[in-house]
Amino acid sequence: MNERPVATLAAELIGSLHAIVGRLEAALEPEGLSLAKFNVLRMLVAAGEPLPLGALAERSACVRSNITQLVDRLESEKLVVRADDPHDRRSIRAELTAEGRRRHAAGVRAIEAAERELFAGLPPKERESLLHLLRALQSPP
Repeated sequence: MNERPVATLAAELIGSLHAIVGRLEAALEPEGLSLAKFNVLRMLVAAGEPLPLGALAERSACVRSNITQLVDRLESEKLVVRADDPHDRRSIRAELTAEGRRRHAAGVRAIEAAERELFAGLPPKERESLLHLLRALQSPP
């Protein structure tokens, strides 16, 4: 059997991921969202309560200064507001606004439509296989 070198597989996977990210970013653009903004809104919706910026940074696997800048942008668009943390005077929490909830819901619809389009050519069994393979790649050996 003629196997591809691992570097070729990794390059193919990275190329595919870049293409998918581009399509998802394009789907969110009409809603005035990026994947980064959508991710913060998604985390706040999932939490069901305001979250400290440090927790958002941790859950996003990024440094706090990046989350601070992202929350600045979300706040300027009136999607979140900053609120004092009643349990820790040193901490600031991001709180979702009604507009943030509306834009998150619009983003979910945009992402779902993009996913349907993206995977339309794959039969359901192949989609399940793809999900299984992707999950296996995320798990340590």
